Amino acid sequence: MEHGRVILSSKPFQMVLDRLCYALIENYDEFHGACLIGIQPRGVLLADRLVSRLHQILHQDDLRYGKLDITFYRDDFRIQGRPLVASRTELDFSIENQRVILIDDVLYTGRTVQAAMTALGDFGRPETVELLALVDRRFNRHLPIKANYVGIQVDAVDEAYVKVSWADHDGDDKILIYPQKLVSPHE
Repeated sequence: MEHGRVILSSKPFQMVLDRLCYALIENYDEFHGACLIGIQPRGVLLADRLVSRLHQILHQDDLRYGKLDITFYRDDFRIQGRPLVASRTELDFSIENQRVILIDDVLYTGRTVQAAMTALGDFGRPETVELLALVDRRFNRHLPIKANYVGIQVDAVDEAYVKVSWADHDGDDKILIYPQKLVSPHE
């Protein structure tokens, strides 16, 4: 496979994460009545980092944070053509009347977010739901979904693939773009 081109390296990557944290703090003050929910699997890697950084900035250990698996809520799960590997949902609180911040690494077609919104319904009716995405692909959206918080915007042709690499998971913090889609179970 052809190597990806780095579009955001480690140092600016950390600056983008910090900017997203401060944007959340600006809108949520001390996060009372709010919760952060990472979409499994790759959105959780972003959410873990944001929650860790928010703890450092706020000196607050009571942030409500959950992890949401959407595998069987996807509209394409029956046509994948390969065995599905579900992740674990870790949501030990109700989202009833809460302000939910849904977190994913890359917003592309919007189908992952649609599945997450459907899955959230099993845990209550939130007051509001906002979306935070590290990367917004902008083009080729299949559904009318827009992120409230965006790290970077990437304009790329449909065949291109954007991948977020995490230091603790992939070896380095960076965002890459590939000329064609990688084989991946999630978009």
